Amino acid sequence: MSQNDPNRGRRGNDGPPDLDEIFRGLNARVARLLGAKGAGPGTPPPSPGTAFRGGAGVVGGVLLALWLASGLYVVDAREQGVVLRMGSFNHTTDAGLQWHLPYPFETVEIVNLTEVRSVEIGYRSAAKNRVPEESLMLTEDQNIIDVQLSVQYDIKDAKAFLFLNAVSDADGKDIVKQAAETAIREVVGKNNVDFVLNEGRAQVAAESRRLIQNILDRYGAGIRISKVNINNVQPPEQVLAAFDDAVKAGQDKDKLRNEGVAYANEVVPRARGLAARLVAEAEGYRQQVVSRAEGDAARFSQMLSEYNKAPKVMRDRLYYDMMQQVLNNSTKVVVDQKAGNNLLYLPLDKLIQAATPGANHVTGTEPSPQAAAPQRPEQPSPAQGQPASKNGRDASRGRDFFGGER
Repeated sequence: MSQNDPNRGRRGNDGPPDLDEIFRGLNARVARLLGAKGAGPGTPPPSPGTAFRGGAGVVGGVLLALWLASGLYVVDAREQGVVLRMGSFNHTTDAGLQWHLPYPFETVEIVNLTEVRSVEIGYRSAAKNRVPEESLMLTEDQNIIDVQLSVQYDIKDAKAFLFLNAVSDADGKDIVKQAAETAIREVVGKNNVDFVLNEGRAQVAAESRRLIQNILDRYGAGIRISKVNINNVQPPEQVLAAFDDAVKAGQDKDKLRNEGVAYANEVVPRARGLAARLVAEAEGYRQQVVSRAEGDAARFSQMLSEYNKAPKVMRDRLYYDMMQQVLNNSTKVVVDQKAGNNLLYLPLDKLIQAATPGANHVTGTEPSPQAAAPQRPEQPSPAQGQPASKNGRDASRGRDFFGGER
């Protein structure tokens, strides 16, 4: 084929594709997509250079759109976005669909604010996996104890968390761990071993939480301590048995003290009641004696007025009453016989017991004077001229207890 052949450069049915036709078809499609009018029948086809420039523009537009779309990002309700412009802080974004200038002009850091993070001090994963260099602490009374605790925290300021502290991990566990060790050692060092081991755990945890938060706030870490858990507090293993004995002794002391208090609460009210009863009885006895004395004085005053009216009659009456009162309390009677020196003894108490079956012979006690004494027969008054006794003696002779001749 010669160079002047008009069919030169045209492909046959089985030849390679023509580049000019490819670019013309591509330009036509892009033009249709962009709303350009198609070329008319008489319009000459575009040159290959023009077609290439049009295709490159389309590809560049697509790439530009993809680059701009790379700045879109979504922030969850629990998160906060921190936009960095050329590596420095620019602004923060809230939840929703957001956009920033694509890389390399701006980048975004998504920080989860509500996620609860935890750091362990003195152990790892389980209590038996101890870390002695973290858990052994010195108390105020120079005792060593083993304290294991965990600290739970979250993020309260995303900007401060990312830019105002240097941490070795993304969660900031290193700075929280160091602050927690400092705080717990300070709190334990201000208290005695018994307080930390027994009743002071809650107070130690609360005080440690306060100190950790103060340290982190001074550092500007943007971290909020939510809870401090004292998982285990015990003496070192080398002296654990001795501490157990001391704890048991303290419990026994408390038990004995409580028993003593209970006994005191039982005895003291009873003693006070007995004392009050004795005071009341003494007061009643005093009133009884005073009333009796006043009554005797009043009776004596009345009797004195009657005595002044008839002294002899009153003397006899008082004498008889007194002798009756004395003889009623006697269980023995001695009768003086008129002739002879023998005395006749009448054991009236034994006679009364024999006449009354079951009267004190079982117990062997003496009968009461009122029951054993016989009724004394009423004697006639000497004023009627009759003798006072059977032995012929005049009962009116002798001296009465007033000292007058009878």
